[in-house]
Amino acid sequence: MSEVGTARPRIEGRAKVTGRARYAADEPVEDLLHGWVVVSTVSRGRIRSIDTAAVLGMPGVLGVIDHRSAPRLNPEAGMFFGPDAGLLLLQDDVVPHAGRPVALVVAETLEQARAAAGALPVTYVEEPHDTAFSAEHPAARPALTIYGPDADVGDVDAELAASAVVVGARYRTPEQHCCAMEPHAVTAWWEGDRLQAIDANQGPFFAAGTLAALFSLRPDQVRVRSEHVGGGFGGKGGVGPQLILAVMAATRFGRPVRVALTREQVFLATSMRPATDQRVRIGADPDGRLRAIHHEPAYSVSPLAEYVENCAELTKTLYAATAIRTRLTAVPVDTLPPFSMRGPGATPGSFALESAVDEVAARLGLDPIELRLRNEPVVGPVSGLPFSGRNLVACLRDGARRFGWADRDHRPRTRREGPLLVGTGVAVASFSSGAIPSSAAITAEADGTFTVAIGATDIGTGARTALTAVAADALRVPAERIRLRIADSDLGFAWVAGGSRGTTSWSWAITEAAAAMRERLSDPERPLTVTADTAQAIGALEPKERHAFSAVFAEVAVDLATGEVRVRRLLGTFAVGRVVNPLTARSQLVGGMIMGLSMALHEEGVRDPVSGRHLNTDLAGYHIASHADVPEVEAHFVADHEPDDPSGLKGVGEIGTVSTAAAIANAVWHATGTRQRTLPLRLDRVLEVG
Repeated sequence: MSEVGTARPRIEGRAKVTGRARYAADEPVEDLLHGWVVVSTVSRGRIRSIDTAAVLGMPGVLGVIDHRSAPRLNPEAGMFFGPDAGLLLLQDDVVPHAGRPVALVVAETLEQARAAAGALPVTYVEEPHDTAFSAEHPAARPALTIYGPDADVGDVDAELAASAVVVGARYRTPEQHCCAMEPHAVTAWWEGDRLQAIDANQGPFFAAGTLAALFSLRPDQVRVRSEHVGGGFGGKGGVGPQLILAVMAATRFGRPVRVALTREQVFLATSMRPATDQRVRIGADPDGRLRAIHHEPAYSVSPLAEYVENCAELTKTLYAATAIRTRLTAVPVDTLPPFSMRGPGATPGSFALESAVDEVAARLGLDPIELRLRNEPVVGPVSGLPFSGRNLVACLRDGARRFGWADRDHRPRTRREGPLLVGTGVAVASFSSGAIPSSAAITAEADGTFTVAIGATDIGTGARTALTAVAADALRVPAERIRLRIADSDLGFAWVAGGSRGTTSWSWAITEAAAAMRERLSDPERPLTVTADTAQAIGALEPKERHAFSAVFAEVAVDLATGEVRVRRLLGTFAVGRVVNPLTARSQLVGGMIMGLSMALHEEGVRDPVSGRHLNTDLAGYHIASHADVPEVEAHFVADHEPDDPSGLKGVGEIGTVSTAAAIANAVWHATGTRQRTLPLRLDRVLEVG
């Protein structure tokens, strides 16, 4: 029986539920010190004074690291988008945003470090700040074109002028935070001239490389491990402040140091999804054929680092309009640098695009599914490239059948249950797929087992279990003969757990290594090791449009007297390539839809317009979906296969989140007849007075 395609529980599941799995803050280390981060309380300015003498005599305190004593960092260091000044902690007295780390107090115990940090006097010279994001901001500028240039196909203005129906609207989404269960934490120490770190991050190889660049070390001097990570959602995709500060402290005091952020510090000092402000205009003929799509997303960035929230991705992929124009705009404001959060760009972009498409269907009196089917493209609407596979139609039809869509009265505000208005909605999505070059090694052991080593990271997704299945099938042995080593930068280059490309990238490397091993199994040498690097194979692929696809259906009940929206049902159908482990893949998709529900109804980072500070920096103020919010959620797969991947894989990590908020917002319109164009769907926005 093939291991790939068989539902299996997580290999590490028992260790996690019994507390035997060790996370970054759990690792037992002798002679351990603790660091406590002190963050700025002003949104912009300079540090006037830090009175370290006031705390150096407190019990257990070894010292305070601040901009006067911290080691100098390399200003050219960065990650995916170039140099990142957000990483340059404690380098000067400048405060670029509220929540910026300004000091680290180091003591013998966690309690002593916390007490001293709370007593440390820090004063500031405040300067005017600007945290007021909008598309009209005078500093707005074109975004980087790292994901390709803006679309400019056909004559959008002429097609809009010739359209029978034109919908033009503005859609807004707020800052959103990743809120992983495990706060950011690290344990760091030196072994001779080699730096060791056990850190909560999504890619130890990239973290090690960034640390080496920051501290001007050779790459082989840095080892980062991330054996167990309690969720990431993109918030641990870069190098967190805890890692940089712990390395500084371990270097200065010559002992292992642990730094674990509080929940408030995670909100204040680690990356979030930026706010967006998006204008969409769509023109259509009476039969629903789209003539023009004009999508102008703006998103907030920090002056400290470049970032691209690619909200126009779906606009370039989903619909065969005659003319398509996108203009992606970045707006610098005084906040910490944003970064990729689950479904980056596509998730807020989907809310705008799929809400507008639903508005077009309503104006024309068409079934929203039929409108989408009439605008199904044959090739990439902007690129002109062929699709490697496109099963969106299958997602729509299978989802509609399972959901009972055929019984829907498409007129709004027609279904009542006592005081409640009930509605249903749909939204579709694509999410780019593919593999990133990675390396893997396989060792045939004397006892007949195989050790598979790859720098993958399991952030709670079930990657260990999936990769074990891939390796077993590729080596043509039972899974019990596979020993998997992951989450160690010493294992070589491997892509991060992110972008829905983790399992795809790692599986390809394992498959290539397994093919090389099978050719040498007759060699009597044991242990016998082979390695593989997928850079050449991936680089040789022909350019194509490669995507996963989905359709999400939602049913809501709305109480207009209170403004309360309850999601009763969510159903998603997904074309995500060959499914390695249906059990954990379905869990990913259901979790993604729940995260989309949370985005639709609750999640909103709120800043004080006067102070610029983030106000709701805990899970009491920043609401995420609880059990009471989560209805019956179904995730179904449609048959799919990626022909250009040796295992037929795409990715499941993000696609579940992408279109869920749009489906819920469309269902609220169907229930009430009022279009909601700003997330979240708060009580005050839905409430009808009078």
